[in-house]
Amino acid sequence: MNFTYERKINYYETDRMGVVHHSNYIRYLEEARCLWLEKADMPFSLLEENGITIPVLGVSCTYKNHVTFEDVILIHTKITEYTGVRMTVKYEIENKKDGKIVLLGETKHCFTNRELKPINLKKYAPEFSQKFENLM
Repeated sequence: MNFTYERKINYYETDRMGVVHHSNYIRYLEEARCLWLEKADMPFSLLEENGITIPVLGVSCTYKNHVTFEDVILIHTKITEYTGVRMTVKYEIENKKDGKIVLLGETKHCFTNRELKPINLKKYAPEFSQKFENLM
C-alpha cells in the first residue's frame, strides 16, 4: 500500500537562500512514515505499548530540485522490503505545483523490543507483522 502525505513548507524551514535546508527532509520522511503507520492502524504509541520499537538504521537521500516557503510537497511512501526483522521504506518527494521530483530517499529499519534487542516481528507480534506485510 503506497501512501501520500501532503505538507506545506514553513518559513522557518528555509535557509538564507530561501530554499528548504537539506536537513529538514529527514524530518519530512519521518512525518510521512509516522502518519502512514497511524493511517494503517499502527501508530507508534500503539507499537510502543506492545513493546515494539522501529529504530532507523540508515537514511539515504538524493536531492533533485529545491522547494521554498509556501510550496506544497507530496511525500510518496512505500515499503520495498519487509522480513519481520528489517524493513526498507522508499520515499519520493514531489513538488505539487509543477510535479518535479524534489528528493528520492530511503530509510532502513529494524524491529526491537523495549530493551532495544532485535526481534522478529513475525514471531513476536504476528498481528502487527501481517499489517506490515499488507503495506507492501
